[in-house]
Amino acid sequence: MFYYLLKYVLLGPLLRLVFRPRTEGLENVPSSGAAIVAGNHLSFSDHFLMPAILKRRITFLAKAEYFTGPGLKGRLTAFFFRSAGQIPVDRSGKEAGQAAIREGLGVLSKDELLGIYPEGTRSHDGRLYKGKVGVAVMALKAGVPVIPCAMIGTFEAQPPGKVIPNIHPVVIRFGKPLDFSRYAGMENEKAILRAITDEIMYAILTLSEQEYVDEYAAVAKAKQAAAGEHKSRRFPKIPLG
Repeated sequence: MFYYLLKYVLLGPLLRLVFRPRTEGLENVPSSGAAIVAGNHLSFSDHFLMPAILKRRITFLAKAEYFTGPGLKGRLTAFFFRSAGQIPVDRSGKEAGQAAIREGLGVLSKDELLGIYPEGTRSHDGRLYKGKVGVAVMALKAGVPVIPCAMIGTFEAQPPGKVIPNIHPVVIRFGKPLDFSRYAGMENEKAILRAITDEIMYAILTLSEQEYVDEYAAVAKAKQAAAGEHKSRRFPKIPLG
């Protein structure tokens, strides 16, 4: 119940006022039945903007740190994520990845929408990074379509490290559902999982028009930190018509 209170009364109207989101391809999101919405991840606000504009409820797999942060900010963040019905996921180690897949399959088994960011973490420079294969595993095991999604403008609105967002227009694009039923029963084939994931990432790339980096975002972040680099690249602005 609190999910819909946030969506329609407390948070949704505020998000629409600040970000003025425009949607494209919303008809590609099925009105019923299980499906995975796989998107790029540019901003903390992505977690709230997509649920605000979708007609159906969507559950995201969110990193566990959002539920365990210290201080007032940490408590407020945890409150919002729990109230929105989001699922905490420990991202450390292989076993943690299996736990995330189990949680995601649980959502899909109830014929609900599951939101996931295949990059595994927010982009630190506005580019699109290599996707992790968990999304492919869930799509095959659950036998559900994957709807690619591109968040455009959220990097400018709330880049990493910025608490109070800028007033900036946002476009949320949904692509046509991707059907991977031809690979049914092949969820243990590494080459198949990589091919499916790359197809999903290419669909997101086509929608977002980002620069693509064939490297995991977490690896790129670690390299940047090790090298002591603190430069950031802005996400290219997309004409809003």
